[in-house]
Amino acid sequence: MIELQQFLKIVLNVSGGEAKHIIQEGLVYVNGVVETHRSRKLALEDEVEVNLEEVAGQKYRVSDFIEAQ
Repeated sequence: MIELQQFLKIVLNVSGGEAKHIIQEGLVYVNGVVETHRSRKLALEDEVEVNLEEVAGQKYRVSDFIEAQ
């Protein structure tokens, strides 16, 4: 499991501060639901979508980036 903020740092290649801002602005959806808690633990089957112009409509499946342990 990985925290949402850490996951965004990996997939979007942003700093921790940028990831925090994106989450707090309500631009992140986990499994179709807005998520504003940066410490939200993501499971391998979770799907994350970020409502930013640069990556609009792109969904990230956690299992594509993080290996099962």
